Amino acid sequence: MINPIPYIIKNIKNASVQLVYSVLLMVYAYQSAQTPPWAKRIILGALAYLLAPIDSIPDLTPFLGLTDDLGVISFGLVTIACYINDDVRSKARLKLSSILKEPDPKLLDAVDSKL
Repeated sequence: MINPIPYIIKNIKNASVQLVYSVLLMVYAYQSAQTPPWAKRIILGALAYLLAPIDSIPDLTPFLGLTDDLGVISFGLVTIACYINDDVRSKARLKLSSILKEPDPKLLDAVDSKL
C-alpha cells in the first residue's frame, strides 16, 4: 500500500508558500501609493478573512483549512492584479526569502502567472 502522507505534506507546504507569498504581495500593494482606496479595502477584507478566528472551514482541518484561505486571498489578489507591479513583486520575494530559506521559484511563478 502506498503511503499518501508525504504527498499530502508536500502539497500543504507548497500551498503554504504560495499563501505567504500572496499575502506579502497584498501587503506591499497596500503600502504602494499607486493602489487606490477601493483596492486597499479589498486587501483589508481578504487579510481580515485570513486572520479571522472563525471562517467557513476551520484552519485546524488539515489541508482543507488552508484551501479556503488561499482561495479568498487569491480572489483578492486577482481583483487587484493591475496594482501588483515589479516593485511589489521584488519586495514580496525578498521578504519571503528572509522568512523561508530558498522558496521554490516555481511556486512563486505559479502565483505570478495568475496575475
